[in-house]
Amino acid sequence: MQHFVISLLSLAVAAAVAGMVAARRRFVVVRVAGTSMVPTYQPGDRVLIRRGGRAVPRRGQVVVFRRLQPGGTGSSGRASGLRGTEWLIKRVAAMPGDRVPDQVAPGVHAAPGDVVPADRLVVLGDGPTSRDSRHWGYLPVSEVLGVVIRRLS
Repeated sequence: MQHFVISLLSLAVAAAVAGMVAARRRFVVVRVAGTSMVPTYQPGDRVLIRRGGRAVPRRGQVVVFRRLQPGGTGSSGRASGLRGTEWLIKRVAAMPGDRVPDQVAPGVHAAPGDVVPADRLVVLGDGPTSRDSRHWGYLPVSEVLGVVIRRLS
């Protein structure tokens, strides 16, 4: 009987560890560093990200993605905490097949009525000084780490 109880306890511990590993792969916490998402997120806020897998984020969702260009200044809306990689945080303004927003058209060299190409997003910061798709064009969906699901602090 004692061997049976130890086996059940071992099984329970193994299941708990496997669950924690799975959650760690699915969710990640990042810290916001910059003002491009003010007032929604303040510098220093920690946010919980659900990794995206193959899902394309929806319009209006806030996403975290790998920085497209090295260097740069201003309020980029950086997020840190993923092993030294610099990530940005912005809101999805248009998805593949959506009409390119007028304020973004010059940044993506779009003519009136053009649509966002497949596998690309238009992302904008909530703050007035954000560097986003207006400055560096479309975001490849493949660069998205995941979607913000809540602020932690």
